[in-house]
Amino acid sequence: MSPITKGLRVLAISVACWLGAGITAQAQTIVKVGGYENPPKIMIAENGELSGVFGDLLYEISEREDWQIEVVPCRWSQCLTLLAAGELDLMPDVALTEVRDRNFLFNEIPVLHSWSQLYTLENRSITSLLELDGLRVAVLRDAVQGDYLRNLVTNFGINVEFMTVGTFDEGFAAVLAERADAVAVNHFYGEQRSRELGLKQTPVMFQPSRLYFAAAPSAEGRALMLRIDRWLSDWRGAADSPYQDIMKKWGVYAPDKPDTVSKWLLPGLLAVLVLAVLSLMVLRHQVKKKSRALLESEQRSNIILNSIDAFIFIKDAQLKYRYANKKVCELLGETEQSIIGKSDFDVFDVTTAETLRVTDLKVIERGERVVDEETNRTLEGEERQFLSVKIPLRDADDHVYALCGISTDITEHIEIQEQLNQLAYYDAVTGLANRKRVVQQLDHAVASYRRTGYEGAVLAIDLIDFTLVNDSLGHHIGDRLLRTVAERLQSAIDDTDCAARLGSDDFVLVLEDLGPDRNEAILTARRLATEVVNLIEQPIDLGVRTHTTAACIGISMFSDSEEGAVELIKNADIALTEAKALGSGAVRLFNPEMQQSISRRLHLEAALRTAIDEQLMELYLQPQVDIAGTVTGGELLLRWQDDEFGSVPPNEFIPVAESSGLIVPLGNWVIEEACRLLQQWSKDADLSQLQLAINISPRQFRQASFVDYIEACMARYQVPRGRLELEITENMLIDNVDMTIKRMSKLGDAGVRFSLDDFGTGYASLAYLKRLPIYQLKIDQSFVRDVLTDINDAVIVETIVGLGESLDLDVIAEGVETADQAEALRGLGCTKFQGYYFGRPQPVTYWVERLRTSLTIAAAED
Repeated sequence: MSPITKGLRVLAISVACWLGAGITAQAQTIVKVGGYENPPKIMIAENGELSGVFGDLLYEISEREDWQIEVVPCRWSQCLTLLAAGELDLMPDVALTEVRDRNFLFNEIPVLHSWSQLYTLENRSITSLLELDGLRVAVLRDAVQGDYLRNLVTNFGINVEFMTVGTFDEGFAAVLAERADAVAVNHFYGEQRSRELGLKQTPVMFQPSRLYFAAAPSAEGRALMLRIDRWLSDWRGAADSPYQDIMKKWGVYAPDKPDTVSKWLLPGLLAVLVLAVLSLMVLRHQVKKKSRALLESEQRSNIILNSIDAFIFIKDAQLKYRYANKKVCELLGETEQSIIGKSDFDVFDVTTAETLRVTDLKVIERGERVVDEETNRTLEGEERQFLSVKIPLRDADDHVYALCGISTDITEHIEIQEQLNQLAYYDAVTGLANRKRVVQQLDHAVASYRRTGYEGAVLAIDLIDFTLVNDSLGHHIGDRLLRTVAERLQSAIDDTDCAARLGSDDFVLVLEDLGPDRNEAILTARRLATEVVNLIEQPIDLGVRTHTTAACIGISMFSDSEEGAVELIKNADIALTEAKALGSGAVRLFNPEMQQSISRRLHLEAALRTAIDEQLMELYLQPQVDIAGTVTGGELLLRWQDDEFGSVPPNEFIPVAESSGLIVPLGNWVIEEACRLLQQWSKDADLSQLQLAINISPRQFRQASFVDYIEACMARYQVPRGRLELEITENMLIDNVDMTIKRMSKLGDAGVRFSLDDFGTGYASLAYLKRLPIYQLKIDQSFVRDVLTDINDAVIVETIVGLGESLDLDVIAEGVETADQAEALRGLGCTKFQGYYFGRPQPVTYWVERLRTSLTIAAAED
């Protein structure tokens, strides 16, 4: 594209953007986008939306630009036709060519860098471009790679039969059916698909290209291109941008692969060069007789050498250039004529020239073949990395008269390798090692411990309130907190130690060489853990405000396990679980008893799953009474008697159900049973006015189907309004208050009543109480237990009762176990009670029979 053409394009895009901005202000822009299958770059999901790198990127931009994406499914060539006809506004994943540049609009900033590669059957060997002579190659119709490959083999004088296909999968199918010997596919799709089909990738790579969005040639298209470039410009340089997230999601930066360049390109180039040089030597001997043939041969050689994507040159015995192909001349700013006779000191800086001179003399003076990586800087200051092969050229007497060099530019390859290494082994947010890297480091450290006897430790660290910060202040603030913590962890350890982030707010420290004495090593590890806790607790400037966080740490010593890195990290996690149970700032050391506790929990979870599936749980009822001792209702409580574990208390199996997700089916069963009981009671005159309360888990409440499930149960069992009571905790209100209020209100309209359980122990704002559709506050038993001996608890109870009266809410005290407690609560204004004094939890059938006799409970049972 000429500078004038480019300038006109920028001007046109600017005007189109200005016009487009006016249109967007009036209505949402509908953008018709061609969609086809070329994963992971672009594909169509089951819901009809675009997916892949380009698809996800386009939706990120459209969300910010208020575009409405309309996907038009089409094949590659069909998409190009529709775009040219103006039936599409935009087409992703398009390489820029001169022809396409005349027919379409392209954004300025490339989305991806790609290249094409040949794929064939496992039993076929294709190692260079020259071996394609006489073979059949499938190429995508109207794709740039097909044209590029045709021109390339034509320049080499190779006869290839090309087969055009509509999709890459058709090309793979042709190879599998042996209708084609190889297929040309972009490496993004080919690397993944070839493994799935059992094909192999050949070393033949070609057509490096940049991939863009293409638009219909119109004012609207220019506006689209400008907005796309605007977001790409902002995102590409930011580590935590949507662009970087999409690249990681689709694995664009693939795992490290062997450097195939030196395996196929250099030998191929060397073979071509040697052939050309030998041909020139023979032709030089016959120059008088075959001058025209020599001229034609030289032209063909120049075409070949100038078509190869490598830097090829010949220097004489004085290290002066005698030949340089087009790539060398372009790099050095010379012509093929002006470079002749110059040395490296004329075109490179002094340091580079001196380094090249040393390696060149090994070839000229010793006749050695030299392969080396070079970092060369031109006089203009441009620095590039090369993989160079230099071989001696000998005359008929076997004297070295010159050297031939072939250099491949590996600058971008090295940069990609560095990026891949960073992505593969280090966390993108904090820069710390990731799980893969820390496991490698820990394996090495454990091997050193077994060899030297010097103890080491693994510290598992968890931040207490990171999720709350991340959700309430945003991910960018959360990332800032994580980076600050990472810096503090690095400052606390030696250079030989390792700090890693395993995910979310989970960190790990690997401490080596703590000494040969285990007890001293444990003390050292604990001292460092305490220091880390104190460091993390220092205030952190998050920009929007200063925040103080806290952490818990679990420690596992190298001598705790014989299994290696993974087992040590697991042991540290077990210790961390124990530390978190103790509260913020706690540090716990792993011991076998912890492992036993974890094993019991796993077995308990399996047994609980069976009990739920086979409905082996039992429902108990504890009555609730008013100030006169009249039973107004009851709370349903779960009991579990297991053949292996015996009687398992709720405070043990409920947390297991919560963490494993079993609380949802278990809670649904309790709701079903409660509705069934209320239906039976509604037909019994003695029981028809009783309420039935059940506890609701936060995890159960957050289920999308929770409201619908309860409404369906109430309708199925015809539960009277106001009889079903759901007890929720204050902590449930912290997470998405608006959603919680909306669900509670909907259930309230359906006749469900809500009681706020364990009131006074959570963190709910009193302002929420005015908005919540609750009818009752339930005083936690921790305040009731010491109401006679602790004046603070008495004040709290009196305050809660007064609050209930102010807000017109009932107040019930739970955990009432003695007559003195009941009397004291009455004196503080409480009018509803629940506890052992009025009745212990018993099977539902027991209380149903008793309440049919009398609804009044005058004293506690024996």
